[in-house]
Amino acid sequence: MNFIAHSLHPMKLALNEAWNYQLLTFPNPAVGAVCIGGRGEILSVGAHKRAGGPHAEVFALRDAYSLLSGDDVLAGCDDSSFIHDYLRKNHNNLFHTVSMAVTLEPCAHHGKTPSCALLIRDLGIQKISIASKDPNPIAANGGKILEDAGVVCTFGVMEEEGNKLLKPFLKWQAAPFVFFKWAQRLDGTVDNGVISSQSSREHVHALRDRCDLIVIGGNTVRHDRPTLDARLVEGKAPDVLIYSRSSNFDTSIPLFGIPNRKVFIASSLEKIKDYSLVMIEGAMAMMDASRDVCDWYLSYIAPKIGGGSHTLGAIQEEFEVVHAKITDNIILWMRKK
Repeated sequence: MNFIAHSLHPMKLALNEAWNYQLLTFPNPAVGAVCIGGRGEILSVGAHKRAGGPHAEVFALRDAYSLLSGDDVLAGCDDSSFIHDYLRKNHNNLFHTVSMAVTLEPCAHHGKTPSCALLIRDLGIQKISIASKDPNPIAANGGKILEDAGVVCTFGVMEEEGNKLLKPFLKWQAAPFVFFKWAQRLDGTVDNGVISSQSSREHVHALRDRCDLIVIGGNTVRHDRPTLDARLVEGKAPDVLIYSRSSNFDTSIPLFGIPNRKVFIASSLEKIKDYSLVMIEGAMAMMDASRDVCDWYLSYIAPKIGGGSHTLGAIQEEFEVVHAKITDNIILWMRKK
């Protein structure tokens, strides 16, 4: 058996995996889950990847089952109902020494996918650590289902970190969640050609595919002539708000030619209120104009020096890093202090 080598707390592994899909699960929350063997070894790590797809617990249980049983029927499967049914019929008590760590209380209800709490109960798992209680009254109380079945549930494990992960989900229940995205080099320059890596650009396109509105400044539209679609992930092109005092634009600029897209031109950001998940793209002027509406900031820092001449300029702002990830770029999720 090939166990996952680790030196992190299982909940930290679950949180890190969930952050890989932050906002990509819209309108659902980002969630991570880990299955732990009887000797404390990590069997699997899973995350909810897209709305309507298997939940984090299901992916983790799927992969733990494949590892423990040697049965590869479920390998790569993302049909949630099939995974639930197959595990119930074929688990053969493999999970009786397995425990779990999940960033969010397992769901109690059967919605687009079956209840994770009922699956965990039926597989005979005895212990589960949970970072955050489910704030959604429709899906909540999975912990009670498990406790009533004799499962030991420990709530509040790394609760602060779990609650940070949930912030966007909680916000867009009642109002738009708005984040500002930019890419920069190590010297702070933000102009002149491609800055971030291919994987970072694909991540941006995946976020665009989930957003329902992109906001961009008029000067950026005129100079860069962008498309603002999600072609790198074969996703949709969200609506666009061009923040500009002038409505005079060359409509041959690619962003204007996307079917089924609405393009608004306005000298205010009021249109944001009509949407749920909004990404603002730009540099100094756009960051300054949107500082009162942004919840979070997302920066891709490329390990490069030189090639540009403009930075974010005179803006002064202090940020708290909500989550950091190092790949071929440094990816920082932040909020203002």
